[in-house]
Amino acid sequence: MTTDVRRGRSQGGTGGQARTRLARAAVVQAARTLFLERGYPGTTIEAISELSDVPPATVYRLFSSKLGILRALLDVSVAGDDDDVPVEERPFVRAILADPDPRKQLSGFVGITSGIQSRTEPVYRILVSAAGSDPDAAALLTERTRHRRQNQSRIASHLASAGALRPGLSEREAADIIHALMSPEVYRLLVGDRGWAGEQYEQWLKGILIDQLLPPAG
Repeated sequence: MTTDVRRGRSQGGTGGQARTRLARAAVVQAARTLFLERGYPGTTIEAISELSDVPPATVYRLFSSKLGILRALLDVSVAGDDDDVPVEERPFVRAILADPDPRKQLSGFVGITSGIQSRTEPVYRILVSAAGSDPDAAALLTERTRHRRQNQSRIASHLASAGALRPGLSEREAADIIHALMSPEVYRLLVGDRGWAGEQYEQWLKGILIDQLLPPAG
């Protein structure tokens, strides 16, 4: 009897987690749709609740606020899924860092960056627009920019530790170059405004990073 009760509790807990995950996903998807249609200021929790078919009380319980929903939307867009493991801690990133060839390392990180940019570009525009009038959104934008810089600095640090940077280039300068060229602003300019294909952007970014950061081949 005890075993059956425990099993029932376990199954109930698993079912509850699944329902929570589905509710979170529905809210995030609804918020994305409404943010793009109405803008961040024009979207209410009530509208998100109605579109997602998740009660307002549950929305508040899961996300606390509209900014919490935007934060979750950014997280899902960056990662491409709703797993809790940050991108920088995932096995494919560790595999890239373990590659002894700096050109392959940069190519790998460019591939990751290109995917992230394509998923986050519309959401990033929402955040930038919201930051112009909402202090909390502005703080979130600052936090995201700082986090991106920290992760990109890891690339420069890894290359510097391996002695792979071109002569005369400091680790800090390398980090600045990576931060600038891998920025969402450059992606938006080339892909969004100038109409570059994603593959064209990726090849350009790979080539210019290798040219700027590494010694000439041979």
